[in-house]
Amino acid sequence: MSTPRRWPFFLFLLVGIGAVMLMRGQREPPQQQPPSERAVAVRYIEVPQVTVAPMVSGYGVVRPVRVWEGVAQVKGQIVEKRPQLQRGAIIEPGELLLALDPTDYLLAIAKAEADLAATTAQLQELTVRQQDTGNALQVEQQVLALIERELERKRGLVGRGGVSTSDVENEERALLLQQQRLLGQQSTLNLLPTQRAVLEAQRERHQALLAAARRDLEHTRILMPFQGRIAQVHGELEQYVREGELLLVADDLAAAEIEVQLPLAHFAGLMRVTNSSPEALTAQVRLQESGLTVNWPARLVRISDTLDPQTRTVGVIVEVSEPYVGVSPGVRPPLLKGMFVAVELFAPPRPESLVLPRHAVVHNRVLVIDEEERLQQRSVEVLLAQPQFVVVGAGIAAGERVVVSDLIPAIAGMLLQPLADQSTRERLLEAATGTIPLQEVQSPDG
Repeated sequence: MSTPRRWPFFLFLLVGIGAVMLMRGQREPPQQQPPSERAVAVRYIEVPQVTVAPMVSGYGVVRPVRVWEGVAQVKGQIVEKRPQLQRGAIIEPGELLLALDPTDYLLAIAKAEADLAATTAQLQELTVRQQDTGNALQVEQQVLALIERELERKRGLVGRGGVSTSDVENEERALLLQQQRLLGQQSTLNLLPTQRAVLEAQRERHQALLAAARRDLEHTRILMPFQGRIAQVHGELEQYVREGELLLVADDLAAAEIEVQLPLAHFAGLMRVTNSSPEALTAQVRLQESGLTVNWPARLVRISDTLDPQTRTVGVIVEVSEPYVGVSPGVRPPLLKGMFVAVELFAPPRPESLVLPRHAVVHNRVLVIDEEERLQQRSVEVLLAQPQFVVVGAGIAAGERVVVSDLIPAIAGMLLQPLADQSTRERLLEAATGTIPLQEVQSPDG
């Protein structure tokens, strides 16, 4: 009874298996597609050849070239003070700042003048005495000659009447007395030059004391030596000051200077790439603050004598003349002491230089697009690294296409879809040939 019920099931199963096998036999096998290469889109610029204005920059603090300390050169009480003598005031040269009591120094001048007058009178008296002594000496010499002749006459008459031996002896005594008087006059005359030398030394001493007293009197008046700005004030009215005491400090407004620390390699590279000396460099000081940008022309005046062993930087000092000229409130401020400013040093232009954007050169290597639109990695020689670009000396030619976009991964020989980046090229040309926005200078290796 169960067998007739199973055979339809097996029949349907065999029919299904046969249909499946028939369908598999009639299906075509899948076709094989050759592998395809996808091009990667990149931005590029053609390497320009332009005249470059090489530059290095750094930052520093403004300071006056000359700082004057008004120190009391004499002692005394302050009896006069300029009303405008306050911190920050600008005072013209020759203006009186402080005055000390001059009484003691006027008395010293009067005493020195009196002593000088007395010594001068003594010298005049000595001159008269010297003339009188000289005249007296001539008279005594004439008297001596008369006595000598009389003595000779009497000696010739002794024993011939009228002249005795005692007369001759008396004449001899008169001769000796006259010779003694003559020696006294001569001795007095010989001492007069020594007395004159003493008096002349005294006169010079009194003249020196008078000059010192007059100079001390001048020092009681403290004048502004130049056009300057008052930085400190320590002297007040009725204050007694001692010699050597600091009374005020003023900054010269004629010039300001800024010292910046520049990497030695960058500064030396600036010299090397232009074959120029530091005297050939031009400088510019720039203030950028709160949307305000102000420039001052400057000049390189000296290079520091030491090299920082840790940062490998050298100090370069530039000077700005007349930092207060052309001041306009809200538009052009003066170059004040303590301002934090940027300093740019420019070398003479370098013609026919190959330049690339700074970010396109990594570890002295660039990515180049060849004629088959494939990627090449090229080593280049970097002559000078600037804030926004580098000057290339070898390894690439003008007009070649250099990748300026990030390409990760960068595989040599990969197929590229190049797109010209005109805006990057325009910024590069502006930076290389014109004004370069200030950024901190870094090495081309990043």
